[in-house]
Amino acid sequence: MHEDNSRHTLRTSLITAIAPCIWGSTYIVTTQLLPPNHPLTAALLRVLPIGLIMILLQRRAPMGEWWGRLLYLGLLNIGVFQALLFIAAYRLPGGVAATVIATQPLAVIVLSRPLLGSTPTRLAWIAAGTGVVGVALLVLTPAARLDAFGLAAAFAGAGCMALGTVLTKRWSTTPLPIAAFTGWQLVFGGLFLLPLALFFEAPLAAVTVKNVMGYAYLGIFGTGITYMIFFWGIKRLQPSAVSLLGLLSPVMATALGFFVLGQSLTPLQTVGGVLVLWSIWAGQH
Repeated sequence: MHEDNSRHTLRTSLITAIAPCIWGSTYIVTTQLLPPNHPLTAALLRVLPIGLIMILLQRRAPMGEWWGRLLYLGLLNIGVFQALLFIAAYRLPGGVAATVIATQPLAVIVLSRPLLGSTPTRLAWIAAGTGVVGVALLVLTPAARLDAFGLAAAFAGAGCMALGTVLTKRWSTTPLPIAAFTGWQLVFGGLFLLPLALFFEAPLAAVTVKNVMGYAYLGIFGTGITYMIFFWGIKRLQPSAVSLLGLLSPVMATALGFFVLGQSLTPLQTVGGVLVLWSIWAGQH
């Protein structure tokens, strides 16, 4: 029986890992296919259209307290998180922002005790700490500059997503199917981003076929499908294990930069990648 449970957990972890691996392609798709200098517009177009499509196809509305819960989750997991990520990305080098966001598994471990009543193991703490070190070696550069406001936004974003992950686990007994559960969060998050994109960014001057392909990829695969997989995994795995799987995103982004864009890879980055992969493996145990 124990062996069957272990195989089931491994299979669930591998399926859930698909989501952060696809998220790791966001950087290359954004830089190669999307118009520059419109990050909030990109965030809006990747969440709101696909969210509307999903709830229209499902035709399932929340009932009672689930309106408030899905609104709260939509803001934490999508809207507020994306806005804070936008601030951090603009005021910090990508490596610094990614390293701070990588502290999310530590925040998940801290929040799991009061909100879920679960006691984290020593291995969970070690895995989460090793993951932060690994991401730092993977993406930080010696010239990285620090900005207090950007750091605050990055840490707040990590905490926001951590709280969203833990509450998604706590409210995983939703009566809605996973597509509707995901779609409503995307809509609420997108509606939060809508006025921000309209106010802070100029309208897109022209949209090419390449741009449409990029937005479609990020909306369908990089958001709709991946968030369904991610929430499905949270329902079946420990939140700390799922959040550590999220560290696959910078690993995949670095790998795509190396293989597709021809970027160099230093020995320290290789060590960092190995540490991240170890932390992910340890986190699943």
